[in-house]
Amino acid sequence: MNFTCNGAAVDIAIRHMVVAGWTGRDAAAIQHHIEELAAIGVTPPSATPLYYRVAAGLLTPSARIEAVGPDSSGEVEPLIVQSGGRRWLGLGSDHTDRKLEAHSVALSKQVCAKPCAPELWEWGSVADRLEEIELESWIDKGLGWQPYQSGTLAAIRPLTDLIAGADFDALAQDGGAAMMCGTFGAKGGVRPAARFRMEMRDPSSGRSIAHEYATDTLPEVA
Repeated sequence: MNFTCNGAAVDIAIRHMVVAGWTGRDAAAIQHHIEELAAIGVTPPSATPLYYRVAAGLLTPSARIEAVGPDSSGEVEPLIVQSGGRRWLGLGSDHTDRKLEAHSVALSKQVCAKPCAPELWEWGSVADRLEEIELESWIDKGLGWQPYQSGTLAAIRPLTDLIAGADFDALAQDGGAAMMCGTFGAKGGVRPAARFRMEMRDPSSGRSIAHEYATDTLPEVA
């Protein structure tokens, strides 16, 4: 994949992709998200957190993706990318088929593209203040952008803990690896939208990364 970091091109061959789920640090927040998804039929997790493996080719910086049926939606998440002994922090969306999620969370994550911003930050440039990093998302259902999610990485388990839990360093030794690291509850509940916008901000430096994408709905043929 072609990324940029500090204005320079960074080409990384992503061979492994992990989606970490149920990563909230606050037990009440985790339960809220479980109940939020249970409302649309999703079975509670067997443990928290869980590390879902998905096809590496799902990660894409495209501004447009396709999904079968009208029931998929995005989630803003921190993205860790690692290759050749280097690590970066990025921004991604764990786009998921919510209808299929009620049957199998693992399968629902496998069938959708995972959009990401094409820009990365050097890990070392933010490693001392990761919990200050802010994430926010908006959706557009045809009536303009509406606030959807917001929070800081302090609400998510420490990213270094997730790296250890996923055995991510070992994966990254076998080619480039990427991991999405969890999200926040949705304002008004989880729901699909034609367009999704997300942003990551570092208050200390004033830097930000943003990305938005549209979802084209393909017919669900039985």
